[in-house]
Amino acid sequence: MARICVFLATGFEECEALLVVDICRRAGLDLKTVSITGQKEVTSSHEVTVVADLLLDEVDFDSLDMIVLPGGMPGTKNLEACEPLMEQVDAFYEAGKCISAICAAPSILGHKGFLKGRNATSYPSFESHLDGALLFHNSVEVSEHVTTSRGLGTAIDFGLAIVERYQGKDEADKIAEAIVYHQ
Repeated sequence: MARICVFLATGFEECEALLVVDICRRAGLDLKTVSITGQKEVTSSHEVTVVADLLLDEVDFDSLDMIVLPGGMPGTKNLEACEPLMEQVDAFYEAGKCISAICAAPSILGHKGFLKGRNATSYPSFESHLDGALLFHNSVEVSEHVTTSRGLGTAIDFGLAIVERYQGKDEADKIAEAIVYHQ
């Protein structure tokens, strides 16, 4: 079974993180939330405090299949400023392991040069940060092991794309039907 971690920084966009958590857990994927703050409680951009499953130093990155980076401000900047996490993002990219980012968070991948020549999308005001990407305005763009999405309004599509990657389109369609989501 795929092992996925959604990384939470102070100022994360709660729906972009928690819709992915909900959808992936409904599909039976092993998904954990991870605080990069040193405390399990993390406060979102809209002052919602969430208790993460793990702290960053508790994550066994070798056993993970995917890193998920939610957007939000200043959450995205806080994720990018977290050196231990960024070292793992670099290692995942180099190893061809999956990285998914939504809203402002694809800018992190753009700053690293990971989107050059790849189809990608992000929140409109962050498109200029997607250095070298083939820019699209679709809800989700999957380019090999890198998945990007536009924002809160596309978070369900983003979660379903993750389910589809690991459990196939039929399972993603079943989850969409179960939550009364019509694409």
